[in-house]
Amino acid sequence: MGAARRSYAAVDLGASSGRIIVGEFDGGAPARLREVCRFDNTPIRVDGVLQWDIVALWSAVQDGLRSYDGELASIGVDSWAVDYALLDGHGQLLGNPVHYRDDRTVGVPEEVDSLVARERLFGVTGIQRMPINTIYQLYAARHSSALASARHALLIPDLIVHRLTGSLGSELTNASTTGLLDQRRNDWATAVFTTLGLPTDLFPPIVQPGSAAGPVTAEGTGQEGVPVVRVGSHDTASAVVGVPAQTPDFAFISCGTWSLVGVELPEPVRTEEARKANFSNELGVDGTVRFLRNVMGLWLLQECLRQWQEDGHPQDLPTLLEGAAQLPAGPVVDVDSEAFLRPGDMPHLIREECQRAGQPVPEQPVQLVRCLLDSLAESYHRTVRQAATLSGKRIDVVHLVGGGAQNSLLCQLTADRCELPVIAGPVEATALGNVLVQARADGAIRGGLAELRQHVDTGLLRRYDPRDRR
Repeated sequence: MGAARRSYAAVDLGASSGRIIVGEFDGGAPARLREVCRFDNTPIRVDGVLQWDIVALWSAVQDGLRSYDGELASIGVDSWAVDYALLDGHGQLLGNPVHYRDDRTVGVPEEVDSLVARERLFGVTGIQRMPINTIYQLYAARHSSALASARHALLIPDLIVHRLTGSLGSELTNASTTGLLDQRRNDWATAVFTTLGLPTDLFPPIVQPGSAAGPVTAEGTGQEGVPVVRVGSHDTASAVVGVPAQTPDFAFISCGTWSLVGVELPEPVRTEEARKANFSNELGVDGTVRFLRNVMGLWLLQECLRQWQEDGHPQDLPTLLEGAAQLPAGPVVDVDSEAFLRPGDMPHLIREECQRAGQPVPEQPVQLVRCLLDSLAESYHRTVRQAATLSGKRIDVVHLVGGGAQNSLLCQLTADRCELPVIAGPVEATALGNVLVQARADGAIRGGLAELRQHVDTGLLRRYDPRDRR
């Protein structure tokens, strides 16, 4: 007789959509995933400030959990990084969390530089310098009435866990992205908070991935009493757990709204060369480090599609991708330009960048899509090469997981440019990694990351070999 089937719900919140996926285990491999629901996550602008509609998001999570009619062994929550919510002393929200693409951090990194030298900050936190980082968001809000009234700050997955259980905690993998964690101690960098004039006790204590948060106490979920496990709550931490690596000599690309490109290491790389290359050391499950750099990702393509829709010229993405595959390589832009960070007329911005760089300007949507995919592949290649050089790690294969794994042209261009085989999939690597950590906490799986990764369904993967570029 086989082991009893156990089911685990992954609440996986992305920057453009959320989903609840249930993973089922019966003692064998691979894990079976089933999508329970999917919902939009659309930011809103209130009094000129771009915000997350956290009420709608929480309502969608409640509805999704309530719609599942089976028995759950546990629930885990992951989401995007850096954004936070403020709570008063009674645990009540003090407004919507501000969106990382809001312009309140324009010029703020330079202000922080004048108080904490870049070299010192990187030496403590090990994190890539980006205007979206929590450290810059908090500094921008330091004089706000909301911050003055706040007793607690919670990163987004910690907020949802708090809503589910009433438990306060700052899960390590997501906390490590804030630019406020002292990686030498795996605790909040209180000296940095003090230097910046920020409350040192704002965030709850650090808790480890795999630890128990408590049972669901929230009404309206239909899952009262079900245990909640703090998984690798940064979605990339969970996605890298779900990488189907057969060898340690791999690079990963977690490709969605953002693309996070790097390697998995046992120790951080906080050298001056890594800082100058703007790499991050994000902490992972089982004491690992994701040595990576953020690349702008499919946000660029999403924004182009949105703009064409608004302009009354909607485009069919599969048709665009099919046409782009027939075109020769197009112009290449720097996808990490801050010009692309915030919402706007993305086709116009991309054409401006091409013109500024003295490259041919893509006029038709299909040409612009080819330009974007060539540009992403070039950025992936450059980042993979830098990660190998800076870390001294050998790379034999690139694992591309997340929604971008469905984009065959992007996968093939990445293999061509990196001159390495690309293994694409699983698409739902984040939810899978979330579920795997829950299953191990429940005792349904034993072992380390290598053992967890044996539960990835290899039948869902596709291999892209580099083509001869002569």
